[in-house]
Amino acid sequence: MKKLSKFVIFCLVSTAALATAAAKQPNYKFKGTISRNVLENYLDRAITMQSLLVGQGNFDDNLRMIKNIGAKFIGRAVCQWGQEADIPQNLIKEKELAIKVHDIDPDIILQACIFEIVTPRVNQLAIPDWAFRALSLPVEHRNFNYDLMLYPDGKFKGQWGRGSVPDISRNETKLFFYYLGASYIDAGIEGLHFGQVELMNKNDRNLDHYAQVLGLIREYAHKHARRKMVICDSHVPSGGFVKDGHLLMDVHAFPLRIEETPDKPEEAKLEVGHTDALFLRSKGGITPSGWSCEHLPYLVEFDNYGVSKQPSQAHAAGLNIWVWGYDEISWFAHQPAAYRRQWLYYAFDWIKKTDPNGHVEMPGGRQTTSPIDKKRWYYANHQSTAVPEGQGDEDTIRDIWAANDKSKLN
Repeated sequence: MKKLSKFVIFCLVSTAALATAAAKQPNYKFKGTISRNVLENYLDRAITMQSLLVGQGNFDDNLRMIKNIGAKFIGRAVCQWGQEADIPQNLIKEKELAIKVHDIDPDIILQACIFEIVTPRVNQLAIPDWAFRALSLPVEHRNFNYDLMLYPDGKFKGQWGRGSVPDISRNETKLFFYYLGASYIDAGIEGLHFGQVELMNKNDRNLDHYAQVLGLIREYAHKHARRKMVICDSHVPSGGFVKDGHLLMDVHAFPLRIEETPDKPEEAKLEVGHTDALFLRSKGGITPSGWSCEHLPYLVEFDNYGVSKQPSQAHAAGLNIWVWGYDEISWFAHQPAAYRRQWLYYAFDWIKKTDPNGHVEMPGGRQTTSPIDKKRWYYANHQSTAVPEGQGDEDTIRDIWAANDKSKLN
């Protein structure tokens, strides 16, 4: 037998080594449906980057950070809270920036939000013909109607000041949600966060209307999405929406519900059963992708909801959702760098050990409220001329994820 040259042997060994290394990489491939393993690989590299696709912060540096840390699921990349008249123009920019994100990593899932709010500005937004047709409604040439989205009995009207909570049982709300879902899918979005769904289903206790609109959005995704599906989640204080044994969401989500540590100013912890925390409570069933689970995987995030009148004080205003007087992300951003690093490691490890179905959505960029330091946004980016307010937590996130990947593959 003719001997192989050293060069050929080197090539064969190198090819085998590369193949072995590739085989050990977490799998992020899906099309039409997603397996639990692939889904959880994404959730293990989830990060909030609020309004990334409308240019919040320095977009080029955000791309650099995404590449540095290896993020795969970008939560709240589109975070449209009211201001509905701006949606058509925003969609143009969102599609443009989504392409740039996928240029650096086509596996990344970008998420948009369809929140529990509608304002009178929706009256300035035209309803496309295809939305009427999708819901089997007569086509009309008109704009959306704010009043037709609200609860008929006035429930939650003005809940958000100028905005109200929409009623999912009303056709006008379903038209609006379908319009948003399909439009975001066309812009390159593969994840949809539906906010506080339990505020919107007071007239939909059997979940017939939610099942309808989610089914229509998924049907659109199967035809038009980048990988023929969209991953839906929502905040579920009750543990999740299940209809006839079928889960309506692909993933559950909720705030971390961080608890103050008594007698240790500014320190905090996680605890099963603290307020309405989701730990150990995520409901199971048959998922939209067809596999069954006892508990659906879920994300927990650093939520933003404002600041009390007693910042840095324990038990502020008597509400146990405040963390030393702040919302979760504002409390976190207010901490010293060393404690932020320590707390991210702690939270990631605590959830893995306490409830393996849970996954931390890391803080990358999110609105904050702090009357003490006057900051209005948290950025995990390295501090630089591009991001002078960067708080430098990105390497911590990168290292936590890298260590987790190594533990899974060993």
